[in-house]
Amino acid sequence: MFETRTLSSRLEAVRDAYAPDARVVDATRDFETVPPAQAEDLGLIVDSLEPASYPADWLPDDAPTLLARYASSNLTIGMPGDGSIAWTRQTDPPTVIVKPRVQGSPESFIDFLLAEAFVELDLGVPEHFLGFFEDDYPALNRATPLDPGGTYQVAAALYDGWVGLQSREVFAGWNDDYPELADAWQDAGTRLEGRVGDLPRAVARGETDFADATELACAAIKHAIELPAPYAALDTDAYRDHGSAYAVRWAEKTFDSLAE
Repeated sequence: MFETRTLSSRLEAVRDAYAPDARVVDATRDFETVPPAQAEDLGLIVDSLEPASYPADWLPDDAPTLLARYASSNLTIGMPGDGSIAWTRQTDPPTVIVKPRVQGSPESFIDFLLAEAFVELDLGVPEHFLGFFEDDYPALNRATPLDPGGTYQVAAALYDGWVGLQSREVFAGWNDDYPELADAWQDAGTRLEGRVGDLPRAVARGETDFADATELACAAIKHAIELPAPYAALDTDAYRDHGSAYAVRWAEKTFDSLAE
C-alpha cells in the first residue's frame, strides 16, 4: 500500500532542515485510517513500529469508535481530519504519507503540505488532538452540545489552530530560503480569506454548521488571516501558551453565548 516518494531538491532541503530522519511515502489508495493489516506494512519501510495508546479516562463515554481504537494499543495510522497528507511518529523513523486525493492539486501546494508536515514533526506537537487535549477532552465534550462526530470535528479543528499558531511563524520566515513555498503558503491563505470573513453570516443563515465553520476558521490560523468573532479569540498568544484548557474555556463561553 506504500511506495517511497521521490522528493524535489527543494523539499529535500526542507526535510533536512526540519525532519531529516522522516520517510516519505505515497499511499496507493485513499484512507482516513489505514486498515490494520496495511498499517503493519509500514514495518517493511521503517526500522520499527510502536503503537500509541492513551488512558481510557481521556475519552468521554460517547466517544466515536474510531477514537477509542486510536486510544487503545492497536496500531492506528491516520484519523479523520488529517487531510491529504498524514504523518506519524508511531514508526521509527517518523513517516509522512501522501494520499492519492492530492492528485490534481497544484504541485506547489502539494510541496507546501509536505513541508508543513516536516515543520510539524520538528515542532514536536502531538500526532492527534487526543494527545493535545489529554484529560481535558471529556470537559470539551461537556462544553460542546454537538453529537460525538461534531465534537470530534471541533476538537480536531481547535488542535489544528493551536498547531497553526506555531507553524505560521516558521512559514513567515521562508521568503528568503524557500520563496516558492512561502508563496504557496500565502496563496492558500488568500484563497481562504473571503470564506473566513463570511463565516458568521453563513452560520447565522444556516449555510454552514458550527463544526464546519470552526474547521475552516482554525485552518486559516496558520495563514495569519484575520478571524471574525468568536474565532478571533483563538488567534492569540494566550491560546498558544495555555493550549487545551484555553480551548475548553473558549468552547464553554462560545456555546453559552450561542444559547442566549
